[in-house]
Amino acid sequence: IDIISIFPEIFRDPLGASILGRAQQSGIVTIDCHDLRNWTDDRHRTVDGPPYGGGPGMVMRPEPWFRAVESLRASGQPGHAILLTPQGRRLTQELVSELTGFDRLILLCGRYEGVDERVREHLVDMEVSIGDYVVSGGEIPAMVVVEAIVRLLPGVLGSEASLLDESHQQGLLEYPHYTRPANFRGWQVPDVLLSGNHSDVKRWRSSKREIRTADRRPDLIQAYEDETLNS
Repeated sequence: IDIISIFPEIFRDPLGASILGRAQQSGIVTIDCHDLRNWTDDRHRTVDGPPYGGGPGMVMRPEPWFRAVESLRASGQPGHAILLTPQGRRLTQELVSELTGFDRLILLCGRYEGVDERVREHLVDMEVSIGDYVVSGGEIPAMVVVEAIVRLLPGVLGSEASLLDESHQQGLLEYPHYTRPANFRGWQVPDVLLSGNHSDVKRWRSSKREIRTADRRPDLIQAYEDETLNS
């Protein structure tokens, strides 16, 4: 995964910690951060300019982006270029799974009022949004994308079976979790989880997934029921 940003230092600590750090150390994934300003051609390392037609803010110029992506592609696999933008396809677990199928991803982190439209039209392969809201740049969204993708790669998690029941896997939210003590301030762990009957536990968890999804995300439960009916 290659990440292009004018603030590559933002990624240093998050990418080196926890699951992402271990995945890189074990050689499962390589993550490189690049400074977009390295592909500018003036002494001020300019990456933006005022918008044609007027208006507030600055727009990121196309030249550095094209040079950066074309340079990275020339040095290895072509890569699937993704622009992080609130106008993009919403990031879902389905899309995350889809992105794990690419050998190489190149993530473009925009700033200011956005990027020149020619970057969208002629350079990137996909635009991705992490939600219907706006943040100051593409760096935090890029971290979300990287984290979501890497944890799905084989060998990254200690128990890959834990992925199967997570929220948004198979279209449902995850069931409730409990651990010791069995009784905390009078709040008791459900008896079925203490019974040792694996079949009952499995049925309880399956039921709770559907109930929780229907209560908190009725849009998901409707889609799940439609898919189940069609299958």
